Amino acid sequence: KLVDILIINDSEARLLASEPNLIKSARKIMSLGPKTIIIKKGEHGALLFTNDTIFSAPAYPLESIYDPTGAGDAFAGGFIGHLVRTEDFSDENMKRAVIYGSTLASFCVSKFGIEGIKSLSDVEILGRYREFIELSRIED
Repeated sequence: KLVDILIINDSEARLLASEPNLIKSARKIMSLGPKTIIIKKGEHGALLFTNDTIFSAPAYPLESIYDPTGAGDAFAGGFIGHLVRTEDFSDENMKRAVIYGSTLASFCVSKFGIEGIKSLSDVEILGRYREFIELSRIED
């Protein structure tokens, strides 16, 4: 009951909830207390769950993935960093934070070790974030 946001991968969600379906897993875990759950699915993106929202974000498309080590940590850092920077914990901003997290993870896997993220500028991150948003946009 003391956890506001839980970030876990899909295997951890299934194991914790004893449930193969990720939506059911998230709801079961939320019943234990967390208000928000993010389930990372590696190269398949991430899912965000709140009481009012289910948001599915793809992973940023890359032609080459060199080293997935640390991608989940980069995702979490990007997600939390965006929330702290904006001081906005609304569902809509949580969606943006998921995209920021995925953006950081995409830089992480693009080179070996920390080389993909150690010298990133805010301009590079924002540029890829905006490109990511545009790649995911659809017209209604």
